[in-house]
Amino acid sequence: MAPPVEFYIGQKILMTEVPVERISYLLSNVQRSLFPHLRESCGKLSDREERLVKVLEVVEIEKHIRISHWLGRKPEDRKPLARAFVAKAFYNIPTTGALLERLRRDKTFRQLCGWECWNQVPSESTFSRAFANFAQSDLTNKVHAALVKDYVSDDVVWHLSRDATAIAAREKPAKKVVTADVTKVKNKRGRPKKGEVRPAPEKKRIEKQCGWSLDECLRDLPTACDVGTKKNSKGYKTTWIGYKFHVDVGDKGIPISALTTSASMHDSQAAIPLMKMTASRVESFYDLMDSAYDAEPIHQTSIELGHVPIIDCNPRCGEFLPMEPDRARRYNNRTMSERFNSELKDNHGGSTLRVKGHNKVHAHLMFGLLVIFAETVLALVT
Repeated sequence: MAPPVEFYIGQKILMTEVPVERISYLLSNVQRSLFPHLRESCGKLSDREERLVKVLEVVEIEKHIRISHWLGRKPEDRKPLARAFVAKAFYNIPTTGALLERLRRDKTFRQLCGWECWNQVPSESTFSRAFANFAQSDLTNKVHAALVKDYVSDDVVWHLSRDATAIAAREKPAKKVVTADVTKVKNKRGRPKKGEVRPAPEKKRIEKQCGWSLDECLRDLPTACDVGTKKNSKGYKTTWIGYKFHVDVGDKGIPISALTTSASMHDSQAAIPLMKMTASRVESFYDLMDSAYDAEPIHQTSIELGHVPIIDCNPRCGEFLPMEPDRARRYNNRTMSERFNSELKDNHGGSTLRVKGHNKVHAHLMFGLLVIFAETVLALVT
């Protein structure tokens, strides 16, 4: 269990969220060694292309590609394919076909991904098989966990903003299978009779999550495509078919943890798994959440992890209780998660989902998250 927040505040520890020296060293190497080599082979790079090079150097996705031993024909090299999918999220290219078209006509873009000639670029079916392999092997989650370990884990994150966003998909919602539980006895309405003993009600999911491990929590979350409904900022109900993307974002806008679930699942059911995942990666102080997360198990889990939960009061339970002034000021930092969701949807593939199935959808969104992580880290020193 982590020490209480007051321990760190009393010691007046002041830490940045990212080791600036590491980023500065990386950028100096890129400027001194990599850019001159690229200018000789590719010509002068535009500002956007230089940003892409820096993002690829921070993400280093090729380090996590496993070399498999195959029988028969040798498969295409997966490293340039993985770099191409990072570049696809960077440029917000909507489809794999559009990515292939750009790779074949743009020499600089093609060489930055790892191919010299246009006829070396694989076919669209090869890209699809590679993406399915990346999704199945959990590549993007592994890369993200490694980035958090390298750039964030040694420092303290003061505020964690937690939120979920709707992800529309182009697939049919899964049919809900209703199974009758013959062992469940339905109680009569009203007060029990004198001497009548009724079984205790079954615990809700978030109550069970308090005693589960992270793996148990993740296995229990629904992941099928279905129909979601929520109120927008103007109070009107909106409906979509697809998924929800849940994320924990640190003070500087760096994403620490992320989950993809069914659209119909309530936001609060992802809070405890995200807390446990984030706590295994970084040390943090304050959990910032909106009124959808106002539930006692969430409050209790946050406190048990050594955090201070700052959650907007949900008026469904009665009288509205305003926050204390100091907590209200800290709560304003929760806009980091909203900015992340907007950036993901507007600029890095969150609104151009073309794949189907939970694994592929999560991988597609995580490629955008990796780009945002890299750009946020780079923005701290440039």
